Amino acid sequence: MRRLLLLRHAKTEPDAPSGQDQDRRLDERGHRDAAEIGGWIAAHPPLPNLALVSPAVRTRETWEIVRDAMKSAGPQPKVEFLPELYGADPAQLLTAIRMASVTDPKRLMLIGHNPGMHELALTLTGSGDEAAQRALGDNLPTSGLAIFEFATDDWNEVSFRRGKLVQFVSPKLLKQASRN
Repeated sequence: MRRLLLLRHAKTEPDAPSGQDQDRRLDERGHRDAAEIGGWIAAHPPLPNLALVSPAVRTRETWEIVRDAMKSAGPQPKVEFLPELYGADPAQLLTAIRMASVTDPKRLMLIGHNPGMHELALTLTGSGDEAAQRALGDNLPTSGLAIFEFATDDWNEVSFRRGKLVQFVSPKLLKQASRN
């Protein structure tokens, strides 16, 4: 069994001072939301063994906040910053996931960008929680987390429509759940 956590970066400033999209930083809400999702991940083990992160400023900042929130929950994941994740489409993201077979983590986290991350989540979904599928169908919002399980022990066998969507959470959904 392999577990994949797809996390979209947290909320960002609309423009970077440099004018470069890759330099956009998290805004105040983004910092709060990343910490909330990191805390949720820490409270719902198992933690990922490896995180593959886009090198954009906003994904690095999201990773750092999530990592800090997970510190008390167990061994920290290894991290790799992969330039090919920035602006990647679902096929490119799937290639990065399959490359994890080299180090073979049982649980892999990918932190990236839309539209590729949302499209990847939709194309990986073959079964799973129906409410989560409906919520994910609308959007993978900033700090949105989709968790998949694959009935394989080889990342090379992960493919479209083979994932079981175990859970979908976002700061908005967590707030709604805490009110109920």
